[in-house]
Amino acid sequence: MARGMNHVYLIGALARDPELRYTPNGTAVFEATVAGEDHIVGNDGRERKLPWYHRVSILGKPAEWQAERNLKGGDAVMVEGSLEYSQWEAPEGGKRSMVRVKSLRMEQLGYAPELVQDAGGGVRMGSGMNEVILIGNVVRDPELRYTPAGDAVLGIGLAVNETWNDRQGQKQEKTHWIDVTLWRELAESMKELRKGDPVLVQGRLVNEAWTDRDGNKRNSTKVEATRVEALSRGAGAGNPAATPAGPRTQTASSAARPQQSGYAPSRAANTGNRSGGLDIDQGLDDFPPEEEDLPF
Repeated sequence: MARGMNHVYLIGALARDPELRYTPNGTAVFEATVAGEDHIVGNDGRERKLPWYHRVSILGKPAEWQAERNLKGGDAVMVEGSLEYSQWEAPEGGKRSMVRVKSLRMEQLGYAPELVQDAGGGVRMGSGMNEVILIGNVVRDPELRYTPAGDAVLGIGLAVNETWNDRQGQKQEKTHWIDVTLWRELAESMKELRKGDPVLVQGRLVNEAWTDRDGNKRNSTKVEATRVEALSRGAGAGNPAATPAGPRTQTASSAARPQQSGYAPSRAANTGNRSGGLDIDQGLDDFPPEEEDLPF
């Protein structure tokens, strides 16, 4: 397992008033939904505005300090954080998992941004920043597929390792399982990736609403890659004797995927709303895929 990198940067508006709550054991949790739009130029040269809504959490004393700042819906904020993976047993049976943003820093911007009203009664910033940078290991051999429209798509399960020392100085370790989607030229250029390969991924964080086999609405958070670098295997990154995957990259312009007709849909797009159609309250409290979709 390579030492991971896990960074998320968001600039957007608070879609609604944030909330401070406490867990049963007394831990403070500050929760906010940060919303904005990605402006992406598709293969046809047209610009699409893709709305996004991302749940952000702050834990412990910093959560109480953040609550004292009295931020309100519509305020523009900058968030620096990381992707946090969690898993639990569902009351109805089976495993559930979630990926959300754990905020390390949240700062209010010094200006009033252009806001867009959405159908759910909330707001989002008319522009914003939505960037993710990860380094991790591929958890299974990816399979290159093609949509009916002929667009290549490659799904990568990424294991991102996190280590830290607890209050007693003991080393702790956690793995975050992140799904990454590659499109078109980028997908084809990375089709030789294999399980265990370390990669750097740069992209945008997206929500996918979908319907499971029982007809229940679900929501998951993934990374849509705009650039991928295959890193060489070495000390601390797997078997040193293994063959390096080799450098393969793609820029955002050729990897970007338009939202309207002609874009390459993923599994979620076939069964539910993509991030461009995700309303503020649509699926945000639902759970991601069931156990067979988890990376282990």
